[in-house]
Amino acid sequence: MHCPFCGEADTKVIDSRLVAEGDQVRRRRECLSCHERFTTFETAELVMPRVVKQDGTRQPFDEEKLRAGLMKALEKRPVSIESIEAALNRIKYRLRATGEREVKSMQLGEEVMTELRQLDKVAYVRFASVYRSFQDINEFKEEIERLSQGNGDAADVARALAENPTGKGKV
Repeated sequence: MHCPFCGEADTKVIDSRLVAEGDQVRRRRECLSCHERFTTFETAELVMPRVVKQDGTRQPFDEEKLRAGLMKALEKRPVSIESIEAALNRIKYRLRATGEREVKSMQLGEEVMTELRQLDKVAYVRFASVYRSFQDINEFKEEIERLSQGNGDAADVARALAENPTGKGKV
């Protein structure tokens, strides 16, 4: 680290502490040339992979777009913001954990569906209907039946969707 006062390249660390809940390191440094002291902060740079769309185009990972998709599926559902943020963090963690520079949008969609299945079954079916481009009511029925094989609350999902398939109003 160059000294901000004299530009010398040789500095020494005289104190280090974790800050920001352990996500950052605060280092107190001293220049070996002019003996001035200064503070630096170090954080990990976590680069998200680029997203490869179905048409082959590539675009940067957009956390806000991911959040908006989750929020749309979970609209008017009893799911806390904390749960949504935790789901977002798990998705981002799994994408980074692949170690790949690029991920297919299909893989990202499957990660979202995995999280929605755990958060809220109605939101999961809403998202699946758009993501998988359901063409008729039979595709909804098949997805709900697949959901019911996992656990017994698929009847609640079917009833909620029958009462309000678009998600507008209360579900």
